Amino acid sequence: MPLRIVASRPDPAILGLPWDTPLEEWPDDVVVPLPRGLSRHVVRIVRLGERVYAVKETHDDIAFREYRMLRDLQRMGMPAVVPQGVVTGREDPDGGELPAALITRHLQFSLPYRSLFSRGMTAEHVPTLVDAIVVLLVRLHLAGFYWGDVSLSNVLFRRNAGEFAAYLVDAETGELHDAVSDRMREYDITVGCENVFAELMDLSASGAVQHPIDGFAIITHLRERYEALWRELTDLEEFGADEMWRIERRVERLNDLGFDVDELDIVTDLGGDTIRIQPKVVDLGHHSREVQALTGMSVEENQARRLLNDLAAFTAHFDLGREDRQLVASRWMHEIFEPIMRMIPPDATGKLEPAEIFHEILEHRWYLSEQAGREVDIHETARDYIDRFLTRRPDEAITGQE
Repeated sequence: MPLRIVASRPDPAILGLPWDTPLEEWPDDVVVPLPRGLSRHVVRIVRLGERVYAVKETHDDIAFREYRMLRDLQRMGMPAVVPQGVVTGREDPDGGELPAALITRHLQFSLPYRSLFSRGMTAEHVPTLVDAIVVLLVRLHLAGFYWGDVSLSNVLFRRNAGEFAAYLVDAETGELHDAVSDRMREYDITVGCENVFAELMDLSASGAVQHPIDGFAIITHLRERYEALWRELTDLEEFGADEMWRIERRVERLNDLGFDVDELDIVTDLGGDTIRIQPKVVDLGHHSREVQALTGMSVEENQARRLLNDLAAFTAHFDLGREDRQLVASRWMHEIFEPIMRMIPPDATGKLEPAEIFHEILEHRWYLSEQAGREVDIHETARDYIDRFLTRRPDEAITGQE
C-alpha cells in the first residue's frame, strides 16, 4: 500500500520520518522529550529542522475528520492547534498495517495541565485553569462548535499575565453547526464537569498537588462561570427609549471582558418606547487586537491588558496624552519594552513568552517598590527579575539551542 500524505503547506521533511515504525517505538533522535497530556492515542512530539509537530496515531477516517475540523476552526480564528497533515497507508517492514497519523503544529509555550503542577502550580490556582476552559468553551459554542468531550486533557494551556489561555487539542468528537442548541451546551457542560472532577481527583491521588483540591467546588465554579459569561454575551436586554446610553454601556461591558461586538441586534416596538438589544456576533480579542495595531505584537488577551496599562502609565508620566497614540506606542516600545527584552540572555529566551516576562517584571516592580518605599525603575527591576528568577525557570518553549 503506498504511503499517502495529505497536508496543508506540506513540509518535505515529513517524508523522512520513520512511518514504517509504530509511533511508540520512534527513536530518541526524532522525538522531543516534551511534556504531553493524557490521550487515548499514542502521541509523540517531533522536531523537523526548526519546526516542531505533534503526531497522533488513530484510524484513517477519524484522522481525516479531525484534520478537516481543525482546519475549519483555524479559518474561524478559534483557539486550537493548527493541523499540518494526515499520513495513511503506513506499513511495517513485514507488510503489517499501521495506524494513520494526524500531524499538528506544536503550540509554542504551551503545557498540558499536569505539567503545570510539576512547575509550581498549587491547588489555589485550579480555578484559573477552569476559567480558561470556560472562555474556550463559550467561544467554541458561540462559533457553533459542539465539543462532545470537554476535559483538561484535551486542552493545552498558555500563560496569560498570571492566568491562562486554553487551546483545543483534540477535536475528534467535535461537530460544527449553524448554532449549538441549549441541549448540546448543557451536555458539554455536564461532560466537562464530570471529566474535570475525575481529572482533579486523579491528580490529587497521584500526589502532584500538596493540598487537597475541592473537586465539587471547582465544578460548581465551572458551571457558574460558564452560565454567567454566556448570559453576558448573549442575553436580550430591554429598556426605555430614554435609556439609549445602555447600548454603549453593554458594549463597554463586553469590551471590559475582552470581547468585541461585531454585530448587535437592536429592535424597537411600534411606538419606539421600548428598545431591545442582543449581541449577535462577539469575539474575544478586544485588547489583543489593540496591542497588535499599536505594536505589531501578537499576545494573549490578559497580557494585552497589562501592556496597555503600562503604555497608559508611560503616556501619563511623559504627558503625551495629546500625541498620536501610534507614535507614543512606538516610543514606549523603543524606550521600555525592547530594551528589557534585549536584557534577556539567549539561553533564557525559551523560559516564557516576551509579553509574559514583561507582566512578571511589572509584578516584580510592585514588590520591589513596596520594599523600597519608592517606585523602582522598570529597567532596574527587569535586571533583578532576570537574574534572580527568570534564568532559574524551566524552559516552556522548544528553542534552537535544544
